Amino acid sequence: MVYCFLADGFEELEATAPVDMLRRAGIDVVTVGVTGKNVTGSHNITLTADITADEIVLSEDIEAVILPGGMPGTLNLEKSSAVQGALDYAVSHNKLVCAICAAPSILGHKGLLKGKNATAFPGFEKDLEGAAISEKYVCRDGNFITARGAGVAVKFGLETVAALAGEEKSKEIERTIQSL
Repeated sequence: MVYCFLADGFEELEATAPVDMLRRAGIDVVTVGVTGKNVTGSHNITLTADITADEIVLSEDIEAVILPGGMPGTLNLEKSSAVQGALDYAVSHNKLVCAICAAPSILGHKGLLKGKNATAFPGFEKDLEGAAISEKYVCRDGNFITARGAGVAVKFGLETVAALAGEEKSKEIERTIQSL
């Protein structure tokens, strides 16, 4: 199971594209509303989360955690004890941690990117404390996947599929959606 955290002010594409790619791959994804069951994105699109933050269960069933960016969504995610707890659990149990746009800054502030290759939305590189800044739009280093922003949200989702279900599954989905 994958938790995708949503907080008011999230970037809509950065949440929905990876969730869509993962579900196409048959991976169980649960959207988690950090600021309530109904969460409004940075472009005033409201989504209904599958569960709220107080309903998450940290267990071996978790395969990955996804943090979409956007402002003030990233700030709302970072101050959430549920998000912080899920990140701590994922890292300590060698699970996949995925963050896009401004959200990799959360990982940087926690010191999780030290010695890792990582990327983020331009201007947030300074927050990737200890990381080697990658010029790639989507960057995977071990159990961390980071990406620059909404324009690469599908590629971010496909990289997450590749990490969880294999490169062949990711390529299959890429062909079916006619990705460049």
